[in-house]
Amino acid sequence: MKKILFIFLSILVATNAHANQPKDWQLGFQKAASETMRDIVNFHDKLLLPIIIGISVFVLFLMIYACVRFRASANPVPSKRTHNVAVEVLWTLIPCLILIVMAVPSFKILYKQDTIPKADVTVKAIGYQWYWGYEYPDENIIFDSYMIEDKDLKENQPRLLAVDNELVIPVNKVIKVLITANDVLHAWALPSFGVKRDAVPGRINETWFKPEKIGTYYGQCSELCGIKHAFMPITVKVVSEEEYKDWLIEAKEKFAKDIIDIKTEEKQLKRLAKK
Repeated sequence: MKKILFIFLSILVATNAHANQPKDWQLGFQKAASETMRDIVNFHDKLLLPIIIGISVFVLFLMIYACVRFRASANPVPSKRTHNVAVEVLWTLIPCLILIVMAVPSFKILYKQDTIPKADVTVKAIGYQWYWGYEYPDENIIFDSYMIEDKDLKENQPRLLAVDNELVIPVNKVIKVLITANDVLHAWALPSFGVKRDAVPGRINETWFKPEKIGTYYGQCSELCGIKHAFMPITVKVVSEEEYKDWLIEAKEKFAKDIIDIKTEEKQLKRLAKK
């Protein structure tokens, strides 16, 4: 009995816990860290849930009523009626009206997500089997982001979510993300920001978000991409504008060798192609 009570309390606590990553026994969304995610959560909690609960209760009532009212013992002579025009019109119109009520706000959210404002920072996310590569086109920064193995995890680093090189972005700035893949289909997803876009080889998809809170946020590849699909997490570190500027200086020095190596490889490939 104590074990059941503990599990129940854990579910209730996890539901309301501040989360920028998945939690044990979590129900519902992660806590929103952008306006887009807040819109999604409000749409779900204030519109979809009442509709879902209302329909479920109504259908349950109809099933119980039908079982009691039309049971064999109460109806020794079964009815041969097959049509009721009024009922058929109602069960066609009411679902249509419900869909319209759901569609209008959902289209507004989708339009808002697809309309990218002027970006303060542009980053490019490239999916590989099985890790993510990132580029800052305006800063000439390129690096890869690999999951940290269990044996190398440090304190407070979540298993299967922590990476060696985090994507660092400034708070309260519009972040435009260009998303593609190098081999197979992947998907770049960050629940706290309400972001999820497919990474398709040979094509660049776009999305955006504006982080409102400093912190570290976690996501994962959301497209089944092979045997190590579960081991290519996404880690985004939101920092102040001053910290971001300091990081840019360090990153340009830290990843300079990688950029030189990539450009050298590109030149060698071009020479081989000419031959």
